[in-house]
Amino acid sequence: MFAFSRKGKKLGRVKVQLSDSAGTRSPVRHSKRTNNNHGDDATTVINDSDDNNRSSSTAPELENFTSSNSEGWKKLATTGDKPTPRFNHAAAVIGKKMIIVGGESGNGLLEDVQVLNFENFSWTTASSRLYLSPSSLQLKIPACKGHCLVPWGKKVLLVGGRTVPPTDRVSVWAFETETECWSLMEAKGDVPVARSGHTVVQAGSNLILFGGEDMKRRKLNDLHMFDLKSLTWLPLHSKGAGPSARCNHVAALYDDKLLLVFGGTSKSKSLNDLYSLDFETMTWSRIKIKGFHPSPRSGCCGVLCGTKWYIAGGGSRKKRHAEIFTFDILKSEWSVVHTSTQQSVITNKGFSLVHLQRKDTEYLVAFGGLKKEPSDQVEILMMERNEFSTSRRMTLLSEKRSTGPAIGRQNLASVIEHHGSGRKSLSESLLVDPNHGNVSLRKENAEDMALKLARSLEDERSSLPMEQTRKQSDTNAEDTSSMVEPENTNRDEKERNDDTTAFQEIDGKSGFFPANSSIYQLYEIKMNALIRKNGILEGQLAAALASREAVEKNLSSALKSRQEVEKRLSDTLKDMELMKEKLVLVEMAQEEANSLSNIVHSDHVRLEHDVAFLKAVLDDTQKVMYIIHVFNGVYQFRYQSL
Repeated sequence: MFAFSRKGKKLGRVKVQLSDSAGTRSPVRHSKRTNNNHGDDATTVINDSDDNNRSSSTAPELENFTSSNSEGWKKLATTGDKPTPRFNHAAAVIGKKMIIVGGESGNGLLEDVQVLNFENFSWTTASSRLYLSPSSLQLKIPACKGHCLVPWGKKVLLVGGRTVPPTDRVSVWAFETETECWSLMEAKGDVPVARSGHTVVQAGSNLILFGGEDMKRRKLNDLHMFDLKSLTWLPLHSKGAGPSARCNHVAALYDDKLLLVFGGTSKSKSLNDLYSLDFETMTWSRIKIKGFHPSPRSGCCGVLCGTKWYIAGGGSRKKRHAEIFTFDILKSEWSVVHTSTQQSVITNKGFSLVHLQRKDTEYLVAFGGLKKEPSDQVEILMMERNEFSTSRRMTLLSEKRSTGPAIGRQNLASVIEHHGSGRKSLSESLLVDPNHGNVSLRKENAEDMALKLARSLEDERSSLPMEQTRKQSDTNAEDTSSMVEPENTNRDEKERNDDTTAFQEIDGKSGFFPANSSIYQLYEIKMNALIRKNGILEGQLAAALASREAVEKNLSSALKSRQEVEKRLSDTLKDMELMKEKLVLVEMAQEEANSLSNIVHSDHVRLEHDVAFLKAVLDDTQKVMYIIHVFNGVYQFRYQSL
């Protein structure tokens, strides 16, 4: 059950080549795999082939492991060692397994990796305590909560979160599911500030990060991109009135060119607004909803399937919600899909939600969360088939109608080249990821040139007899089909030899070889001219890229010098602040000295007054003594006269 066959895995690599009688080859466009990873929600699609049905015949049925819990949600009975009850963790699905990383229990943050195998519905604990550093040393990964988990091939990427010990910048770790080993991705560029409660969605080989809450609990609304090839962070600049600063919201990427953001918590309240960012114009816009819309909520989880976005749970400070809403992207309408009881896992705080598909049946799997106590319960909900089949048909129809590459990826690629990171050669920069069924720009130009050349050849052949034109039409069609999608030089040479042989056969039958030879020579001359022109354009573009690199280097050096000047200016300002503080201290000391001087002066005046008083007393004393001396002389004179 939920198993990939080897034949099914190699389907995407099969090359289709039509016979000569089929005319020009039509590229086989594989359906896009929609990645919707934000916080603790993820989406996976598991296709079943005939080999899958044979290999999974012995696998246990899902119905045998469920027990009714509410109207739609059912408890999933699992075996093995159950994980520690947790909330604020992150979940993702890789193949037949659901990966749970970190979270918060009643005793603190967690750092473990738990794996739920959907073949036998058993829990196992992965060896998640060690990861390889750039120096090949085994180090311990930090415990975390409020992070994001994004599936990428056979790996899951852990982005951001509140960690112990804390960090000042967002970190990205990769967990290899086969070897169960962590590796730290050494990021370059403008690394965002550390945060939790943010969202991360995948667009090809890029991750788009929005919002969250920093370590000082300040809400954020910045937008960043992480290139998984060059391991470089880049800020994304947008226009229009975007979402306010928020955390614990949900986000999804539709058709690789439309980013949707809903709900969350701002500074003081829960939100229920819905915004979209168009990557063609990099412009934010608020989606106006007519009629019903969900109540404000945060901490909900979302799953994008086709043209419908399913959002479950969430709540505010006073109430937790038990509904599952769906937003129809094409109609811009909200509707309620299912309402459960308050005992369901989706009414918990900090639960996770992933999406599974088996044959024509769609499942939502919820795990963990916090109500009164942390939970380790797994619940599963089988969705109505017509809901998902309709949205999937709409997605396939839109993919068949679109003939160009995804505008979103082109815009993101232009952002990468604008910042000078991960630049490739001209041939590589003009090609879009072939795994997603996109047509390259060079291939489109080749098709246009081939069609124009075929038209000119038809005009030149119009003067020939009708019988010759009918005989040569198939040959020219083969020439055109051979030039639409050239794969390598050997195939081109082979096709040219086949064309020459075909012209010789026509010469033996109808006797018009000179006319065909001139047409073929004209064809070769025009193609050579176009190739030379293309080479000149490539050289000019390479020179322009080199000049742009030089300008970017000069700009980076100017930015560095500006940063140095700003640093010096900040140091100078700090010195000025210190000088001001010292000047204030000196002024205070001077005031104290003045007050002391005044005290000394007053004491001096008082002392002078006392001295003057003492002098007056001394003068009076001397006068009295003089009088006494005179009286004494008179008394002695009288005594002697007697």
